[in-house]
Amino acid sequence: MTLNELFARFDKLAAENHCLRIKILGDCYYCVSGLPEARADHAHCCVEMGLDMIEAISRIHITKATLNYLNGDYEVEPGCGGERNAYLKEHSIETFLILRCTQKRKEEKAMIAKMNRQRTNSIGHNPPHWGAERPFYNHLGGNQVSKEMKRMGFEDPKDKNAQESANPEDEVDEFLGRAIDARSIDRLRSEHVRKFLLTFREPDLEKKYSKQVDDRFGAYVACASLVFLFICFVQVTVVPHSLFMLSFYLSCFLLLALVVFVSVIYACVKLFPTPLQTLSRKIVRSKTNSTLVGVFTITLVFLSAFVNMFMCNSKNLVGCLAMEYNITVNQVNACHVMESAFNYSLGDEQGFCGSPQPNCNFPEYFTYSVLLSLLACSVFLQISCIGKLVLMLAIEFIYVLIVEVPGVTLFDNADLLVTANAIDFSNNGTSQCPEHATKVALKVVTPIVISVFVLALYLHAQQVESTARLDFLWKLQFCSLLSSLIPRNYGHLEEELPRGQATEEKEEMEELQAYNRRLLHNILPKDVAAHFLARERRNDELYYQSCECVAVMFASIANFSEFYVELEANNEGVECLRLLNEIIADFDEIISEDRFKQLEKIKTIGSTYMAASGLNDSTYDKAGKTHIKALADFAMKLMDQMKYINEHSFNNFQMKIGLNIGPVVAGVIGARKPQYDIWGNTVNVASRMDSTGVPDRIQVTTDMYQVLAANTYQLECRGVVKVKGKGEMMTYFLNGGPPLS
Repeated sequence: MTLNELFARFDKLAAENHCLRIKILGDCYYCVSGLPEARADHAHCCVEMGLDMIEAISRIHITKATLNYLNGDYEVEPGCGGERNAYLKEHSIETFLILRCTQKRKEEKAMIAKMNRQRTNSIGHNPPHWGAERPFYNHLGGNQVSKEMKRMGFEDPKDKNAQESANPEDEVDEFLGRAIDARSIDRLRSEHVRKFLLTFREPDLEKKYSKQVDDRFGAYVACASLVFLFICFVQVTVVPHSLFMLSFYLSCFLLLALVVFVSVIYACVKLFPTPLQTLSRKIVRSKTNSTLVGVFTITLVFLSAFVNMFMCNSKNLVGCLAMEYNITVNQVNACHVMESAFNYSLGDEQGFCGSPQPNCNFPEYFTYSVLLSLLACSVFLQISCIGKLVLMLAIEFIYVLIVEVPGVTLFDNADLLVTANAIDFSNNGTSQCPEHATKVALKVVTPIVISVFVLALYLHAQQVESTARLDFLWKLQFCSLLSSLIPRNYGHLEEELPRGQATEEKEEMEELQAYNRRLLHNILPKDVAAHFLARERRNDELYYQSCECVAVMFASIANFSEFYVELEANNEGVECLRLLNEIIADFDEIISEDRFKQLEKIKTIGSTYMAASGLNDSTYDKAGKTHIKALADFAMKLMDQMKYINEHSFNNFQMKIGLNIGPVVAGVIGARKPQYDIWGNTVNVASRMDSTGVPDRIQVTTDMYQVLAANTYQLECRGVVKVKGKGEMMTYFLNGGPPLS
């Protein structure tokens, strides 16, 4: 577990020194500089990376070729690598140990660090947090720090304000994610829904959508009734009372109460008699019936908003003043109102001009009530936005027509009284009277206000319906996916799904899911991938597993380094790598056969292929040792495959294979580049069986020999071999499988 956290620190240093981690091999950390983009200072970057890594470890070992690129920026001493490594000695490679960087290089490095800090502070971002890697940690929402990590000096992000700010790369990823989601929504809307009518392009989808039952219909009617009560309160407070007003409002209230009662029955249908249950179902479950009931409710609310206008005094105040002063209608102004013997005022409810009907001096409240009635349209979500638009335009047309009719003088009278009330008369009443009204006429303002309100409600209705239709599509897609994943429990959903685009979306999702699963299984074994995808897993745990008896294989192409040359004829070595890729692909195809299902490919290291068996309960056969025999069979199959490749590619590749069995520890290191690997003495010895082996032979240890010999495999004793780090070991060659009976 500590190794994982140490490599996390190395990842941080690699980012600071412009290096790229390419692989982890056991406890070895491999990184390069100059990839994927070339850098002129790649040698310096590698050395700086090494210096940072070994401050608490040891020294950096470099070749003379690397030293030539450093331009004397570092103090070195002879490394004597040939005394410790046969390859260096054989090829006469001179090596050096770096002691420290020169004073000039220290000053340059300090200056670069200072500039980086200033740039970081100027853009307002704190450096990214490089805590210990948790495999798939970022995707599963973990936010805890292990004890080992704290011992190494790392702190919990939630305890440090400097680490609370997001990584700029994460912010960019989040922004791009939102942009992709937005574009996906726009694409889904444009492909399935018509732009203005907001109906589905596929008739099956539209039919399915129209058959949806909205259980909240009773709530819609209740909200409209609440709007009606607000209108009643406004009218009773402002408009003069009359018997007609009270009787009309009482009748409307009873009708709306009945509609609410019948609609609400659907939510608790078992508590009421069967006839009421049937009536409620017919209203709620039928889109046509529910729409008609909704229109009826809206009509009642609208009528309650303006019907009292017809009970108000309809006499023209301008005409009355013209008769009183014996002048023309065009000569009447606000001063005549103030000087009239009848004392006309806004607060006077007595009918002027001898009319028995009361005055309605604040007709703008009728307009406010109509605006409230328009709100009643927006609460009925089962009515389409086009239907709401038609209904609201009809309400606006009727009301504006009534307001603008010359015979309706309420608004003209109110304008004149308001203007007169605003005049500041002196005691002798000689103030100059305005020739024209100082306020915009109500007959001009009213249509504008209602039109703007209708437009706003229509845009809101369009957005609500668009969201509802997209939600309907997503629900269909989810049901499709659910029915495909769990057909036993959700297979009945298939019968409800419309064909066409929804089916295509389902197929695309299934293909994407299968592709993601294959990609994940290429990175991790199936059981390990399932471990990380399990919901019940704790977010802060690492994956590691102790395995009791694992068979490990290293298979290397011994002479591939001789085959690999960089020439113009082979595209600077690319064709050599292409052939190696084809060989490894053949090995992968073999290991994927059913008879080798107990095996797991671990990784490739250059031209070396590493595999193991018995890494989990499903592949470990404690009694029959079948997982060990399967790996031995696989090794022999690789030898046969290499002979076949040599025959058809006119090459002479020689393979060395080493096998060993024993306990190992398996685990995953890294979150940004998660890598599954195995560790232990068993792995090291298997690698030594490969490196000390003989071309075209399979070398095994004594433990491996005992298992295979007990199962009548054909083996021969090689003898004692000197193994680095192990001394002398007795080894054997595997020549063939059990004899055919």
